[in-house]
Amino acid sequence: MSDQGMTERISIRQFHEADGVEDWRVLSDGACAYFRTGSFEAGARLVQAISGLDGLDDQRPAVDVRHDGVTVRLLTRTDDYWGMSKRDIELARQISAVAREQGVPADPSAVQNLLVIPGARVTAEVMPFWRAILGYEPRSDSPDEDLVDPRGLGPGFWFEPMDEPRADGLGAIHVAVWVPSEQAEARVAAALAAGGRLVRDDHAPAWWTLADAAGNEADVATTMGRD
Repeated sequence: MSDQGMTERISIRQFHEADGVEDWRVLSDGACAYFRTGSFEAGARLVQAISGLDGLDDQRPAVDVRHDGVTVRLLTRTDDYWGMSKRDIELARQISAVAREQGVPADPSAVQNLLVIPGARVTAEVMPFWRAILGYEPRSDSPDEDLVDPRGLGPGFWFEPMDEPRADGLGAIHVAVWVPSEQAEARVAAALAAGGRLVRDDHAPAWWTLADAAGNEADVATTMGRD
């Protein structure tokens, strides 16, 4: 396959419908997989094997090694596009194959991603503050809406326009927890059972908005219906 074909943009649905990517789930920050290694040593061996795959310099997967597992995130980044490509499918297959060779199981239910969402009447007035205090950078494909950690460690910040300010004159900020689509309803149910309340579900299964007893809000978000 040509380099052009390998980096051809694809939809979230096309990624999930591809063969050999059953270990992976597309969240807000790309295709994610979690491999339960059981030890840091086994995780290091898995990462070393992944490092030997072709094309990593171009694709630059994000790898997080912990004492009991390894999380890998794949995302094609260009100046005007952050999303899935055919190259992500091929690399996901190769990484899963390496994990199988080492006897390391994948657990798709264990992946999630956090997004912080400040709200403002005019988002351009508050973004410079958050960029300065966090040391973040504008996301290249949506620089007027998103800030990202240049080291890929902290959660992304997406700035939401607000029609009206809060009655107390303060801004609003909430979080979105991105989970695999098959985990979303259970996560919502658990939050409700833990004392939360449902604020809105008219956009489900793309997202549900819930609030705690003090009124602080959080979204449970999936990629369903976003293609």
